[in-house]
Amino acid sequence: MYQKKRFKIAFIGAGYMTNEHLKVFNDIGNVHLAGIYSRTRSKAEALALEFGIQRVSSSINDLYKTTEADAVVISVSELETKKICTEVFKYPWISLIEKPVGYNLKEARFILKVADYKSRDVYVALNRRHYSSSNVVLNGLNGADGKRLITIYDQEDAEEALAAGRPKLIVDNWMYANSIHLIDLFNLFGRGEIVKVEPLVHWDPENPFLVMAKLEFDSGDIGLYNAVWNAPGPWAVTVSTGEKRFEMRPLESAQYQNRGERKLTSYSLDDWDNRFKPGLRKQAELFIKAIDTGEKELLPTLKNATKTMELISKIYENG
Repeated sequence: MYQKKRFKIAFIGAGYMTNEHLKVFNDIGNVHLAGIYSRTRSKAEALALEFGIQRVSSSINDLYKTTEADAVVISVSELETKKICTEVFKYPWISLIEKPVGYNLKEARFILKVADYKSRDVYVALNRRHYSSSNVVLNGLNGADGKRLITIYDQEDAEEALAAGRPKLIVDNWMYANSIHLIDLFNLFGRGEIVKVEPLVHWDPENPFLVMAKLEFDSGDIGLYNAVWNAPGPWAVTVSTGEKRFEMRPLESAQYQNRGERKLTSYSLDDWDNRFKPGLRKQAELFIKAIDTGEKELLPTLKNATKTMELISKIYENG
């Protein structure tokens, strides 16, 4: 752990994800929870009391000026992200933003353009990249020769999301709001750049059910995306090589199968993913290291996340 100095982190938002982020940053010894801002002040005050945050701000400007924070963690609704990011990027702190950054590709590109114009360092909380299960699979792939076949199984239920009170605009763009969790893993396990996306079963927004697509990487790796909508199915990822097959089902677990065997052997995983929302503790550690060292390859950047949004638009043919 990096103990060179004490890092001041501010928070925007006061919902479920802010609570989860506060838990993990509070667990890092050289982090000071410097302040919080939310449109709903009562929720911000409740979190401040729970986590010992001294400053509840009345605006983003007040949050920046009074805390002098090194960085800010943004966890707001998809419909508020554009407005909040535009305000946050006025100030030279480092940002970690909950995904998706924008409710569709157009918004994501706009937010990226603003960040680039202001020359801001912005990272995106694609926490499934930091699951202990994801990392043991990546380690298992080290040194594996030949092509990889990455197969992702997605399940989405727009009807359920509407019934749960999610705004229709978000549900109409549910592949960005929710499928991003899985589709982003193509960028984690596939090597090189994606040079071709071929929809095999086309998205029908009027009658959503099946979506399938094939991805080709310039490394020779192949990706297969399979999604069922408004029907049962698992979230799962498999990665196949010539000598070993890896499986994450559920995503928080990891198993492998050697060539010539029929059994799956489970990996031992880090206890952080039992103590906290999976991936968040590792992500917070990497964020602090990025602030400290300036290394930009530790976490997915806003540019990386926008590339994932662009991949979603190609799979679903709605860019």
